[in-house]
Amino acid sequence: MFDESKRVQKSPIKDPRVYLGFVIAILALYVGWVELSRWHENRGIERRAAAKRAEKQREADDAAIQQFGGSQMAIQMFYASPPMVKRGEATSLCYGVANAKNVRLEPQDNPVWPSHSRCVDVKPTKDTVYTLTIDDGKGRSLTQSVTVKVR
Repeated sequence: MFDESKRVQKSPIKDPRVYLGFVIAILALYVGWVELSRWHENRGIERRAAAKRAEKQREADDAAIQQFGGSQMAIQMFYASPPMVKRGEATSLCYGVANAKNVRLEPQDNPVWPSHSRCVDVKPTKDTVYTLTIDDGKGRSLTQSVTVKVR
């Protein structure tokens, strides 16, 4: 019916499929660019958030280290509770030390050791000065005293 030889060749410029192909290609490039830029921006946000989390964790770790005495040897607390007793009654001597190798409490028979928070019961018969001495095992020591009054 139709003769192929009489068919008129259209110019590619007049073919709407060519323009539609260009439009689709441009849209695909635009969508790809938007996705890539969003991905890149999200990566930057995630990196900044991770850096902030790491900094907060580092600050919390430093605060915890300082709370437990930091890197310095120290007597953090040493007290009697109650500080005044009747003859024959017991009182608690409580202490907390940081970075100590050895702990000595005088005069006192109960064993003591380095601890951040520990109490030892004593029964003084007269006013007594208790002395807590700590050392780091390298020749450096610290001493602190507390008095328990007996009435």
